[in-house]
Amino acid sequence: MRPILSVAEMRRVDAETNIDVDLLMDAAGFAVALAAVDLGAGYGTTIDVLCGKGNNGGDGYVAAAYLSQRGAAVRAHSIGDPSPGTPAHRAMRRAEREGVQMAPLDDPRPTDVLIDAVVGTGFQGQLAPEVAEWVGFGTAVVAVDIPSGLNGDTGLVSGTAFDADITVAFHALKPGHVLGDGPDLCGEVRVADIGLTGGTTDMLLMEDADVFIPSRRRTAHKWSSGAVATIGGMPGLTGAALLAAQAALSAGAGVSSLVAQPSTVDVYTAAVPDIPTMVVEGIETKADATALVKRLARFDTVIMGPGLEPASRPFVEGIVDEFDGVLVLDAGALNALSSPAVLADRSATTILTPHAGEFARLTGEEPGVESARRLAEVTGGIIVVKGNPTLVVADRVIVINSGGPELATIGSGDVLAGIIGAFVSTTLDPVTAVASAVHVHGVIGSITADLGTVTASELLTAIGPTVVAFSF
Repeated sequence: MRPILSVAEMRRVDAETNIDVDLLMDAAGFAVALAAVDLGAGYGTTIDVLCGKGNNGGDGYVAAAYLSQRGAAVRAHSIGDPSPGTPAHRAMRRAEREGVQMAPLDDPRPTDVLIDAVVGTGFQGQLAPEVAEWVGFGTAVVAVDIPSGLNGDTGLVSGTAFDADITVAFHALKPGHVLGDGPDLCGEVRVADIGLTGGTTDMLLMEDADVFIPSRRRTAHKWSSGAVATIGGMPGLTGAALLAAQAALSAGAGVSSLVAQPSTVDVYTAAVPDIPTMVVEGIETKADATALVKRLARFDTVIMGPGLEPASRPFVEGIVDEFDGVLVLDAGALNALSSPAVLADRSATTILTPHAGEFARLTGEEPGVESARRLAEVTGGIIVVKGNPTLVVADRVIVINSGGPELATIGSGDVLAGIIGAFVSTTLDPVTAVASAVHVHGVIGSITADLGTVTASELLTAIGPTVVAFSF
């Protein structure tokens, strides 16, 4: 997984390096210049570089020098001159020697390539009005480290920010590249190796190569290949539980069973005969929960909540207390909890998959990295904060950006719950299994969107081939 360093950690890495800052700046500026070349910068093109007075601006001056050598007409606009004797000041003098035209930050003009080297990842607040006027004046935009105006830790914008075609980040990704408005404003993010090393992180970006697909031994049988039971599907809402159970089976579970009531069993039996049902008389009381848990003894994982509206709190919390396997809580089960703290005493893995509204009801906070960390700490569970990107939060934060807006469709979350249930049933590392399930779900969404309209049924169809593709 690709590391994501906080702004504070990146500052520490910068401060502790033994590499000469001028050499680092040269490598950074060269990487920025290469990005500008890829956007068409070259002989006869016009390039405007907006340079702040710090090291970010120094990177811009170095890029300007390299591009001037290439024959481009480069103007560097100084937003406060660097202090004499600093690396940024030496970079500015180098650009002058290479024929770069130095200019104040005057009125914006159309240009072939605009290089945004105004401020770096540590910026907070709003861009000065004279800087903000330049937003939108580049045919193509390269951002140095992060688009100016974008918060490096949150990815949020206060006021306006540059909209880059390419963002050249240094050493590692920052949270602002992948969170909030970052994915919309950063364009293609290129991480340039400029010679720095180290950095401690508990935030990671998942990629295809990081996906873990549970494999089966030669001697496997259905009960050793992951057994998943789904509790949900109140009358009129049977589709949600059915989607979760089907997804679990398609994602590789050896057994996927539905807990049904007398009023819903015929619906399930008629819809999908290859998913057995477990009929219970009631799902209301703690005694109902106790009776059901005895029947779930062979199951590794229980998914509870899809279509379980309204859910009985005594029943839901009874399952929480007494089932000693992996528990995936979604939808109605989340809404039935009296408090997240009721999950704290579970010895087995607990996975919560709230959407934004369920997260807010459960915690009183908006979903985000820090609020999800707090929820994970209170519950001892793995939190899946659904969105774009989706966050998997436990002892570390894994960012998954494989999905897109196509997954904003009814039933998509039920399918995700089923894939998670299958993946966590046969693994010793549930956090990686959950993150893998979320990543695969996103890939399935993208594949389905390429073929046409995305529906939960179409997602189901694509699960099997996608899982197989990731297995090789």
